[in-house]
Amino acid sequence: MEIGIFIGLFIFFLGIIIGLPLCWVFLASSITMLTLLNSSLSFMAGTYYHALDSYILMAIAFFILAGSLMASAGLAEKLVLFAHVIVGKVKGGMIAVGIVATLFLGALTGSSVPCISALIPLLVGPLEKYGYERRYTTAVLCSSSFLGYLIPPSVPVLIYCLIAHQSVAAVFLSTVIPGLLLAGGYMILNYFIVDKYMHPTKEKIHDLTREEKVKALWGALPALGCPVVVLVGIYGGICTPNEAGALAVVYTLFIGLWVYRKLDRKNIWLETRSALISLGMVFVLIAFGTVFARVLTREGVAQLMATSVIGLFQNKLLILLMINILLLVLGMFIDGIPILIVVVPLILPLITDINMNLVHLGAVIVVNIGIGVITPPYAISIFVGSRLSGVPYDKLVKPMLLFLFIVAIPVLLLTTYIPALSCWLPTLILGSKVVGAW
Repeated sequence: MEIGIFIGLFIFFLGIIIGLPLCWVFLASSITMLTLLNSSLSFMAGTYYHALDSYILMAIAFFILAGSLMASAGLAEKLVLFAHVIVGKVKGGMIAVGIVATLFLGALTGSSVPCISALIPLLVGPLEKYGYERRYTTAVLCSSSFLGYLIPPSVPVLIYCLIAHQSVAAVFLSTVIPGLLLAGGYMILNYFIVDKYMHPTKEKIHDLTREEKVKALWGALPALGCPVVVLVGIYGGICTPNEAGALAVVYTLFIGLWVYRKLDRKNIWLETRSALISLGMVFVLIAFGTVFARVLTREGVAQLMATSVIGLFQNKLLILLMINILLLVLGMFIDGIPILIVVVPLILPLITDINMNLVHLGAVIVVNIGIGVITPPYAISIFVGSRLSGVPYDKLVKPMLLFLFIVAIPVLLLTTYIPALSCWLPTLILGSKVVGAW
């Protein structure tokens, strides 16, 4: 391997360690490698353009905007009441309510931060009055925050499809069963450990009357209608993912303005501005990250990596385990989107050599990316949860590790080694011609 590649990779890892913005790390590493390899920098301009010349980026933009609007549209309160009707009576039921609400709200926003930003202020304080420790409620909500990555629509799935050139509809469906397994596993674990984090108080949780249950169900229908409209549109062949994203924005505006009446001109402007800032960051990361990944691929790093790994591990099971370890370690230090941009192009030759289905790979990678959101030391959900709840970072880590090691990692391994968990549903709905052999 050329010395220029080594120096470029050194700058890349050094930039990450000292905390430079990743887009500039990608750019500096790419320029260094191209310069030392005596390659033309004009390569960067063409690659930058083609990285952003994709219709999937429009879908990402629309879903980010829809998720931002949902955060202020009053959907969280309705979904919490709806979840209370479903699981509120079981042991540790109000924590289970938080998990189910995270599942529903994550399906609407497709992201982790808006989800816990809405639910932590809504649940942590009130549940403390009923005896639930503040750190435990926050830890469970933070641990559940990435479920939105697995229930469509999902921004990480869209980015994976952009890079790997896979069917958006197929990869959307591939993560549903792993997402439901995670939510179910979290609720089961909560049932067995919740007593440790509860202290009896005089306050008792109010049982909903039949009228209140009907009102809660009726009130949640408009919120639950958004993913239904999006998914029916995509899988019914009515609209493309782009059009479905635009439809999600229009639907959210309608619900927020005229049904729940929580949106106003100021909120719309603030959430649109927030979405545009997020979108700009995503686009710059994708563009510069694609340049960096293409340089590495063009110089044979991806093929060298595939050859080296297959030389070390002849067994497909061990290769998949190594990929999981790589993604989990990266997730401890780097955000999910840069991992997708850099790692997916590098491992595609390896995946081709071991004959792994790319829809299945999408599910494995997105589950890994989600787990990275809750894995210390760099875990965005812990930072956000700590700030919103007032619970110190270190107090959240211990209960979160229970959910990580007892539920999240086992579900990741099941997703990795049982392709049916990710490929059965898309094959059932879309057919084997779309999904391929698994």
